[in-house]
Amino acid sequence: MSTPDWIVLLVALTSMITYGLHKGRDHASGAQSYILADKQMPWYVVLLGIMATQASAITFLSAPGQAFTDGMRFVQYYFGLPLAMVVICITFIPIFRRLNVYTAYQYLEERFDRKTRLLTSFLFLLSRGLSTGISIYAPAIILSSMLGWNIYITNILMGGLLIIYTYAGGAKAVAHTQKLQFIIILSSMALAGYLVVHRMPAGVGLGDALYLAGKSGKLNVITTQFDWKDKYNIWSGLIGGFFLALSYFGTDQSQVGRYITGKDTRESKLGLLLNGLIKIPMQFMILLIGALVFVFYSFTAAPLNFNTAAYNSLRQHEPEKVAVLEYEYSLKQQQYQQHALAISKLRKEDPEQKLNAELLLFKQSQHEIQMLRDSIAHSIAVRHYSPDKNDTNYIFLYFVKNSLPKGIVGLLFAIIILASWGSISAALNSLTASSLMDVQMTGRKKLSPKEQIKFGRLHTLAWGVFCICVAMFAAKLGSLIEAVNILGSLFYGTILGIFLTAFYLQKAKGNLVFTASIIAEALVVLIYWLDIVSFLWLNVIGALAVVAISSLAYIKKPENGM
Repeated sequence: MSTPDWIVLLVALTSMITYGLHKGRDHASGAQSYILADKQMPWYVVLLGIMATQASAITFLSAPGQAFTDGMRFVQYYFGLPLAMVVICITFIPIFRRLNVYTAYQYLEERFDRKTRLLTSFLFLLSRGLSTGISIYAPAIILSSMLGWNIYITNILMGGLLIIYTYAGGAKAVAHTQKLQFIIILSSMALAGYLVVHRMPAGVGLGDALYLAGKSGKLNVITTQFDWKDKYNIWSGLIGGFFLALSYFGTDQSQVGRYITGKDTRESKLGLLLNGLIKIPMQFMILLIGALVFVFYSFTAAPLNFNTAAYNSLRQHEPEKVAVLEYEYSLKQQQYQQHALAISKLRKEDPEQKLNAELLLFKQSQHEIQMLRDSIAHSIAVRHYSPDKNDTNYIFLYFVKNSLPKGIVGLLFAIIILASWGSISAALNSLTASSLMDVQMTGRKKLSPKEQIKFGRLHTLAWGVFCICVAMFAAKLGSLIEAVNILGSLFYGTILGIFLTAFYLQKAKGNLVFTASIIAEALVVLIYWLDIVSFLWLNVIGALAVVAISSLAYIKKPENGM
């Protein structure tokens, strides 16, 4: 990076840490302050906190790459979210606010028993701890690629920096830094989208770019065909996405902890409902940037593999083989770029027959180029030059690093790191809240405010170390945005089923619900292991399994003598 890029990056990161420490310096009320920020957050801070928690670096790093490789159908994953927000505002928030809970799982002990609370919090701690480790790895890719650092050392650095203000400032530091982070993030992503179009060849406008993206299959926003194994279609998005969103926003402490910090029930509901309205358009625009980057590389030379470090390792160890492929790739790319330019020109002249013929040649070149890229990716994977199975996570990073002006590169790198810090700090705060309040303090003597702060910080530190350790293995999971969602789907359905039973099946008691939860979780893991359905349906299966088994409480026992 250039000197201006380094200055922008360092100033942004240092300022954020300082701001977080400043905002989180007062914890006079103990856990009430450290975990819940004294419940004084207005709706817009609640909204930005909710969105920043879910919009990690994975969203801004991996989502454009996801659209580049698979098109925009991933946006269907969010179609069930608005309806889930309504259900949570009607059912979940009033109960959590009325009981004045520190964590969502505190309610389960009052409704069922202690072991059900502990089981649910354990499932949350396991899933959130693992997914947070993956979130640490995402920005570590940036520094590792940018500086040539060892990825494992970079994981420690990235995790360690964000622990500083999360450890010291708790929920207040998290809420206020997320507010600032998300405003900067959205502004910078909008700038990146503008620059993608601006960097297109002369005479190629947004309309031409969208046309090529559509003809390349990258604007496949809606997929109506039903398929149990298809990860992203309108049915899995509406149904599976609804159950996943209901569980994530309604029962995951990383999100519950954001909206129960609101000043009152109205502020909490308003922040959550606006999230339901804004999330889909925001995700659509982020994916659209990835589709436009795909078109950008239809006119501009792109590498055979976007994971530069792994590709260079392959070139070093197998120079002759790579040289042959590079020569063939260079010829194919020249043809590909000529076809792309010809299509843009023919669209304006409107000779339909010539345009269709050129489109066929364009798609054929596209297919041949993809085969060469797949060959290189296979060689990299087989020879273990990279633990990552593909280069999806590196595509947007490569574009930023090699195509944007000085200063802007440093800003966008800072944005991706800040996005990661926003979600990870919230996750660490939620892990601390659950392990402290649901495990350590359950059934034990009350701690003084000073002791609550002391143990809260120790829990934050412990979870930070745990998540950094998980990040060491995250490189083997492929597309990070998929990995996080698959991991959540393994646990969220069961957790949601427990809460739905608590809310709507009044006759169900602790022993039955506890047993139902264990059976449901075993069933979800088995179905995933056998690869019977796509991961979004696991949320539906887990939730319905708990509710169905718990419904046995409504079966009347036969009377004596019958």
